[in-house]
This record gives sequence, C-alpha cells and structure tokens, in this order.
Amino acid sequence: MALRADMDALPVAEQTGLPFASKATATFAGRNVPVMHACGHDAHVAMLMGAAEILAGMKDRIAGTVVLVFQPAEEGPPVGEKGGAPLMVAERALAAPKPDAIFGLHVFPGEVGSLVWRSGPFMAGSDTWEMTVTGRQTHGAMPWNGVDAASVSASIVQAFNQIAARQLNVAHAPTVLTVGEIRLGTRHNIIPGTFEMTGTLRTFDPAMRTDVMARIDGALKAIGAQYGAGIALRWVGRNAVTANDPALARAMEPTLARAAGAGVRGDADYVMGAEDFSAFAAVAPTMFYHLGIGADAAPNHSPQFTVDEAALPVGVRAHVLTALDFLNGAGAAPAQAK
Repeated sequence: MALRADMDALPVAEQTGLPFASKATATFAGRNVPVMHACGHDAHVAMLMGAAEILAGMKDRIAGTVVLVFQPAEEGPPVGEKGGAPLMVAERALAAPKPDAIFGLHVFPGEVGSLVWRSGPFMAGSDTWEMTVTGRQTHGAMPWNGVDAASVSASIVQAFNQIAARQLNVAHAPTVLTVGEIRLGTRHNIIPGTFEMTGTLRTFDPAMRTDVMARIDGALKAIGAQYGAGIALRWVGRNAVTANDPALARAMEPTLARAAGAGVRGDADYVMGAEDFSAFAAVAPTMFYHLGIGADAAPNHSPQFTVDEAALPVGVRAHVLTALDFLNGAGAAPAQAK
C-alpha cells in the first residue's frame, strides 16, 4: 500500500506573525514572489516523515510493503510543464512495487484532530482556463475612440458569476466558476486595449461540466460582439474528481475511528477544492480524507493560514494504522498497533 504527502508551497506572503513565518521568495510565472506553506503541505510532509520513522522501526512486523510518496507540484506545475501526480503516474513511480491501495490526507479547517471524508466523489474536478482579450487602446478621456478592455473584463466577470449563480442547477451537483487573476492597464488616463485573465471551473458532474463550458463560450461570443473585442479562451489544465473507493472507505472507517476517536465523520459535505491525488486512482483504489487543524483556522491559501500542531499526532496515527490495518486485512486491529 502507499501513503502520499504533497510538498509544494504557494506564492503567498505570510501574515501569521509567527516567529518562524516564511520570508522566502522565489520566481513564479516570471515574477519574484513571496512564498509560504499556505496549504499545509509542510505539515503533510512532517506527518508522513513521522509515520515513516514509526513504520521503519517495526518493519519485521508489517505484513506487506508500505510505499511513501512525497509528491511535488500538487498545486500545479509551471505553465507549459508537466508535474504532480499525473507525471508520477506517467513515469511509473508506483509501478514497482505497485500498491493495492493508495491513501492520502490533507489538513483543513475543522475540529483539531478530526478526520472527515465521504464515500464516492469527495473533492471537485477542476479545469484551469486562460483568456486573452484584444480591444483597442485609447486616451482615458476619449473612450469612444477605442475598445475598452477594462469594461470587457467587468462584463466577463459579471457573466461568469451569473452563469454559476443563476443558470445552473447546483442542487443537482455543486459547481463553481471563478475568476482568479486579471492583468490589464498601465496608467490612470490610458484605457487599456488588451488584458489577460485566468480562473478555474469546479464540477462534480460530467454533463454539467460540458454544459458550463458551452455557456462560457456563448457568453464570451456575445460579449465580444457587444464590444467589438476579440476573446480567446484556452483550457490549460484538468484534475479529475477526487473520489473515495466505497469498499475501501467502508473497510477503513474503523481504523480512522481508532486514530481520531470521536472526531470521525464519513459523510462529509462535498468539497469544492480540487486534488491531483485523483490521478493515482488510475493505479489502485484510493482513499483521501481531511484532518482538522482548528475550527477557526484561516482557510487554505490565506496569508493567515496556520496549523494547530496538536493535530499532527492524529495524522501520524492515521497513516500508521491505515498501513498496518490494510496490510492485515483492511479491518483487523493488529496487536502491535494498539
């Protein structure tokens, strides 16, 4: 069996005020940016290292093989490159030995030390898009002489919000369409003629995903015609829905209950966050769950994101017990693990 921890950080300036707050910088998308572990991947590595130390100390009592997967680029590889779980699968990193099941956990706001998941679809599939809009630059005092890219951008944001909020039956399956970045303009009195925009689509249902993409195309054609602007949309990345194998989740629920005590919930809500852990499902049945690191914790990707370290022993325990129990029959409680 395999246990996975992701390792990468994010281009976020840490604002926690902690004595060990990150002051690191790096080059990202051609820009020098601050860097912090705003999604808790440092905690993931620490927990898997802790589990590795325990498991290594009892190798002669383990009824099988445990593969430790330290994965880069879960947050996505640089534009134009390959990386993360899909590349590990493509390069056969889990081919020898091939695991019979793959487990992963992710820290998330919630009761400290709680473990939550749901059988079947758990985390959304994600599609990343990029857009280039071409208008015509002009003087800020004479908008009629140009095609105002700033106004085009505002119309696109409003149209996308309207698609997600008013055109989709989100009671059938949750769907989110988000604009994450707009790059336009250089000066207060110049109406920009071009801009670039990026964002993400999160879906659970394949038919709804196709429908949203068609609605996006229709909205962009209408907006382009309204303003006389050229709009080019590109879909540049995809993570499938992260789903828990029902039989595996059912078998391992007692194990996770032993790891977390009363703080276990196997009927969690859908999570609109996405995970490239989904790529590992091509190798073996998978199970992915969340570890609570504080009910009032700042959300993942926030500059105030922190981890209550009291949760870390629970994560280590979950890794170790999951390995031992699965290799002993996915339900038994081996004496050496008590």
